[in-house]
Amino acid sequence: MTNAEHKKSGSDETGQTVHTMTGAEVLLQVLADLGVEVIFGYPGGAVLPIYDAIFQQDKIRHILTRHEQAAVHAAEAYARSTGKIGVALVTSGPGATNTVTGLVDALMDSIPIVCISGQVFSSLIGNDAFQEADTVGITRAATKFNYLVKDKEKLADKIREAFYIAGSGRPGPVLVDIPKDLQLAQVPYVKKEIKSHPSYKPVTEPHHQAIKDAVTAMKKAKRPIFYTGGGIINAGPHASEGLRKLVKLSGFPCTSTLMGLGAYPASDKQFLGMLGMHGTYEANLATHGCDVLIALGARFDDRVTGSVKDFSPNALKIHADIDPSQINKIVLVDIPVIGDVARIIELMIQEWEAQSDHSVDQEALKNWWEQIEKWRAVDCLKYQQDTKAGEVIKPQHAIRRLSELVKEKSKEAYVSTEVGQHQMWTAQYFPFESPNHFMTSGGLGTMGYGLPAAVGIQVAHPDALVIDIAGEASTMMNIQELATIKQYRLPVKIFILNNRYMGMVRQWQELIHGGRYSESYSESLPDFVKLAESFGLKGMRARTIDELDTMINAMLDEPGPVVMEIQVEREENCFPMIPAGAPHNQILLGPVKEKTKTAS
Repeated sequence: MTNAEHKKSGSDETGQTVHTMTGAEVLLQVLADLGVEVIFGYPGGAVLPIYDAIFQQDKIRHILTRHEQAAVHAAEAYARSTGKIGVALVTSGPGATNTVTGLVDALMDSIPIVCISGQVFSSLIGNDAFQEADTVGITRAATKFNYLVKDKEKLADKIREAFYIAGSGRPGPVLVDIPKDLQLAQVPYVKKEIKSHPSYKPVTEPHHQAIKDAVTAMKKAKRPIFYTGGGIINAGPHASEGLRKLVKLSGFPCTSTLMGLGAYPASDKQFLGMLGMHGTYEANLATHGCDVLIALGARFDDRVTGSVKDFSPNALKIHADIDPSQINKIVLVDIPVIGDVARIIELMIQEWEAQSDHSVDQEALKNWWEQIEKWRAVDCLKYQQDTKAGEVIKPQHAIRRLSELVKEKSKEAYVSTEVGQHQMWTAQYFPFESPNHFMTSGGLGTMGYGLPAAVGIQVAHPDALVIDIAGEASTMMNIQELATIKQYRLPVKIFILNNRYMGMVRQWQELIHGGRYSESYSESLPDFVKLAESFGLKGMRARTIDELDTMINAMLDEPGPVVMEIQVEREENCFPMIPAGAPHNQILLGPVKEKTKTAS
């Protein structure tokens, strides 16, 4: 216990031992009780008592990021790669306001984190004190829940509640604002657990009739498809294991959102790839043409649905989600199933086996797969790479070769990305076989996410291969985190595809805005090799195709951190692409291929 031996002890009316220590020490003790091992943060005046307490204990490690937004992104990736709750610690005023982007990012992608923010002395709140901000008011729409602790007697329980709320039901970020006087005050501490909350009781056990109705509909399907999302990964390894069993048991095709990649192995023949705006031809046309859609842990995001009225227009829709507010929010469904998706899948498997007297129409399923194979034969991800020495590198090829060379070395990488073309190419050309290995900003689309995310992943998995696949523009958003990588000797590999453009912005300007490239050219870029060296890191560069494999292998063999710049084709576009608001059967395959016809 943090300095507990130096504090007063006694007993309460139940006979439990009550320790009295400072609020800062109570905070750290509760975090230790909850199994927290790492905090990502940045100190400041309103949290100095907490940092002083951190200095005097050795149970919880602190990682100093160079920006509070980065601290939250690192905590997000730590959480997503481990299944634990990430923790960030920031000071008041600008420290807290700098977290807003990360908090919204976590909220949209359902990532469980707890952000502890310091606040000015209680007596100064509302007086426009130095570095005061209405943190609770500012972050109300950015969090699943937040609160300002006013009563020192409730400090420990408020921290426990924050973890319960962040990790139960649909996961998300929770912020706890702690005035400095509470951090300094003598506060009672009793060790206990919170396993429920009087006003927050998420439904985890699905209604069994809904399970029965869903499975009955699935068995009657002639053109079914599983549409899976990040909720599968958030629900833990049992959900992914169950999904794999259910897909095999049914024989149905399976597709995934960006956030769900890895829940089902990309190499399996029943996996059609990612669907949505930059998803595969076969995944999108199968989703458009299906007659039963089974949505598991997905929320019908606009980048997936395109035109809502044309989304799977002839399908009976089953939607399984732990958050009842998501049901019928965007797409009207026929069979809602509310509960923990891991439990839902488990019960679906049981019900499938129980309905042994009802079998799937195998002839119809065979015909469905034949149609899917015709779509797959289009080979929508094919690209032309000239392999002669001196030729320019295609960005798709760079990512594909990175993936293949990682596999050749018998390694399984944890990958983070920034946001843009490189993010979509990673989803298309870097196959993920396991959950919790792909960290990206899906809902908010936050440039600057990938580098601090890689920090969080590497801290969680110190011996693992961690790669941040980035664009040069996104890399500049949180470039200061190279100092964090250096300080903690984190062997992160930063793989920058440099086309000297904000690639996705330029692509939309070309296709939608008449080629008027307004402010999308990345001017005044640093020399990334020299920049890496200025931070004391290894810098590498590949300019042409004949250098690519050699440099990737050198990066992978380097035991320490590496900044690798890949100079790629400047005006390469990311296809397939469904124009915003268009239905899935109006997918564009590229400049030399025609728009598809309506799916049969």
